[in-house]
Amino acid sequence: MAPDRGIHDAIEPLDGRHVHLRPAELRDEAPFRAILTDPTVDAWWQSDDPAADAREKVTQDEIAVWAIETGGTVVGLIQAAEETVPQYRHASIDIVLASDAQDRGLGSDAVRTVARWLLDVRSHHRLTIDPAAHNERAIRAYERVGFKPVGRMRRYERSRDGSWHDGLLMDLVAGELLEPSGTTRAP
Repeated sequence: MAPDRGIHDAIEPLDGRHVHLRPAELRDEAPFRAILTDPTVDAWWQSDDPAADAREKVTQDEIAVWAIETGGTVVGLIQAAEETVPQYRHASIDIVLASDAQDRGLGSDAVRTVARWLLDVRSHHRLTIDPAAHNERAIRAYERVGFKPVGRMRRYERSRDGSWHDGLLMDLVAGELLEPSGTTRAP
């Protein structure tokens, strides 16, 4: 890994078992907006301005954003960010899937694929993800990849109605990535 290359500049197409991840492009703005306004996504993402969020995902240059494709159709987006301070170096992942792509193993496949890239190509030793503490579907998907709960973050995220809800901090360290078979992948 070249130390002067940021994560956005290092992004590359990735293939999982069931998904193709390609760097987000301007043409993804409309599909991303549709996904962010999908009621099953909006319940968790709660964007105040989905159009602006979709535009940001395809134009920003500080994080890596991939369009999640299956069968040539964009069904979600996944992003990764890095903390580069040497004492705290790690990466984080965030993902959203349209309702018709949920409960098919696509989310776990996409997260596993990005996690493998972050561990192998970007040389991270620890990854984090932070679902809402009551988002059981997401938590189960992340556990299938090897993420483990490490703490509850109280009043972590504000909902559109002004109420606060807890987040669950989960992490995965090198050597804990689970393959689809449930076996741990060697670091």
